[in-house]
Amino acid sequence: MEQLCGTFPLQIFMSKPKSNPSKDHPLPETYELAVKELEDLVRQMEAAQLPLDELLVAYERGSQLLTFCREKLSGLEDQIKRLDEGQLKPLTGVVE
Repeated sequence: MEQLCGTFPLQIFMSKPKSNPSKDHPLPETYELAVKELEDLVRQMEAAQLPLDELLVAYERGSQLLTFCREKLSGLEDQIKRLDEGQLKPLTGVVE
């Protein structure tokens, strides 16, 4: 039985319990794809849809995705600071 979480098949890890998830299934190419996969994982974990063994694998994958997303956001923030000469500027035209 193969369960999918976004584009992440959980059975990949079940056949190799000692394997490194990032080697078997690389991180998504974009932040948006990583968030989608992470949301799907969280939904499955919260719904108790995963056997205990797969739950640990899903948690490890979720941790990798979270790190990936944080790094992407941090990199984007650094780029914005450089573009704004080190100072974050307030958004204009934002409706409160």
